[in-house]
Amino acid sequence: MMLLTGRDPLPMIDISSSAAASIPGSHHTADQQDVAGLRIAGAGLGPELDIGYRSLAGRREHNDDYIGIAVGDTLQRATRGSVLVLADGMSGGRGARIAAELSVRSFLEAYYELPDTLLPERAAGRALAATNRWLHTQGQTDPALQHMAAAFAALVFRGREAFLITAGDVRLYRLRAGRLHQLSEDHVLPTTFGSFVTRAPGLDKNLIADFRPIDMAEHDRLLLCSDGLYRQLGNIRIAELLSSGDVHIAAHDLADAALQGGSQDNISAMVIDVLSLPELDPRYLERVIGTLPILAVPDDSEIIDGYRLESTLYTGHYSRLFIARDTLAANEQVVVKFPHPRAASDENIRRAFTHEGWIANRIRSPWIVEPKMPVPGRQSRLYIVMPYYNGETLEARLKRQSVSLRAGLRIAGQLTRAIDALNRRAIYHRDIKPENIMILTDGSLKLLDLGFAHLPGIVDPSVPFTPGTPSYMAPELVQGAPGDARSEVFACGVTLFRMFSGGGSPYGLQHRTRLQVYRPDLPVWLDRVFEKSMEPLPQRRYHDIIEMLADLEYGEAHGARLEIPAHQSLYERHPLLFWKACSAILSILLLLTLILHQ
Repeated sequence: MMLLTGRDPLPMIDISSSAAASIPGSHHTADQQDVAGLRIAGAGLGPELDIGYRSLAGRREHNDDYIGIAVGDTLQRATRGSVLVLADGMSGGRGARIAAELSVRSFLEAYYELPDTLLPERAAGRALAATNRWLHTQGQTDPALQHMAAAFAALVFRGREAFLITAGDVRLYRLRAGRLHQLSEDHVLPTTFGSFVTRAPGLDKNLIADFRPIDMAEHDRLLLCSDGLYRQLGNIRIAELLSSGDVHIAAHDLADAALQGGSQDNISAMVIDVLSLPELDPRYLERVIGTLPILAVPDDSEIIDGYRLESTLYTGHYSRLFIARDTLAANEQVVVKFPHPRAASDENIRRAFTHEGWIANRIRSPWIVEPKMPVPGRQSRLYIVMPYYNGETLEARLKRQSVSLRAGLRIAGQLTRAIDALNRRAIYHRDIKPENIMILTDGSLKLLDLGFAHLPGIVDPSVPFTPGTPSYMAPELVQGAPGDARSEVFACGVTLFRMFSGGGSPYGLQHRTRLQVYRPDLPVWLDRVFEKSMEPLPQRRYHDIIEMLADLEYGEAHGARLEIPAHQSLYERHPLLFWKACSAILSILLLLTLILHQ
């Protein structure tokens, strides 16, 4: 069947006693789903998988287990991957079957609907938390569904990676080279009368789930199963049955063995063969979005795909920007950015153009430039079209005139919110500097150039170096780290320091230069904010850009609290004086030693 999301069709297969008829070619009765299967082609987007599954009511009247498989379309597989989910309705409460089905469906809907840029663990955590809140609320308010809950496990395959999300006692096993390993942890509490599940969607208002990466290799065989199966079969028997035949036979034999062994519970098994893994492809996003040729940079007055290039706005090492008119849109004034032909051999620059266009469709913020995406079929070569803004860069502004405290704080407020709009979606700009900040004539701000942003939520191999401008890069970026919220704080701190100082550098020969060296008219609390934002050690900086903004806003309103310096040792406050004092003490001790030995 097709389960529709709010954006694109989400291919999904669900297997249960009531939904089995939706699987083409399956044979079922009211309480049994015979073995069925699915092949997921890798196509470079993920592993090639062969999946066999079986779900039985067993000796119970109803089957409270529920299985869902979401393949995802091309873009969804690149960002979210394909997902296999198994939920086991808990018989201790009413509505167990409903809890299992809703936990699977709600999780998949939410997981694929969240921003594509989020890391899988963040997206899965949010999706499962929302699912849990809804189930718990229903179980508390509807007497027919009192205490509804379901043990839960989701297995995500994305690129060459696999991730497991669990809450309850659904298990994942891996068979590799004949050896069986349990990869999940049971969330159960043993008692004298057996055991009971301590974590499951719907059980409590707040849910703590496990998220763990799964070591995956070609020819691995995985088993995702409910407790009605593994509690009846030991590891030796599971390994024996899991090794026999293809995934369909293994799923059938495992379920049958548990039933014949006396299982009193529902029995569900998904057997997954990892047939192949995709190669690491540096042009990954290009293949997902589409590949356009890089041609020679045009000249003024040329018309490219309906854009009449009027004049050159800027020429850099990697690109050239033109002011242009869109002849197909009432001569609207735009800016068109073309890569130089040498970018065809420079993978980083080519991917930067791809990133910038991709991000543009996913971020909506008044402080971030939004490239104008041409209608499909119009664009014949690689370039980016952006709105034309009346204004100047912050670099041009700070060279032209000094910035007052009030005007500077207004710019700082907009810049930090622009950075937060990216960071909340797990996008890290990595090249924040005055040249990439446009100040418009009405005083508003636009953050430019997202081409080198770090997108940890996207399967895209890292560039061989961390891009950025060295004087704005946090120390950890210089050492090769990919970038995070705290490295964004550092770059923002340097940028705002230079803005307030009139272009002066915060770096001195031996220690950081205080803002008052350049601008004695500005308050000391402002320099305290910059001091914390530019700490060499990430753990001593602001945790994120919003913490920095909070201190800027507090300082503007009150100021006094931030004037008080944080407690520091003599070495931290005056390292040169510390070592001079140490040298003097050692000299005195040496002199006394010589005198005493004469």
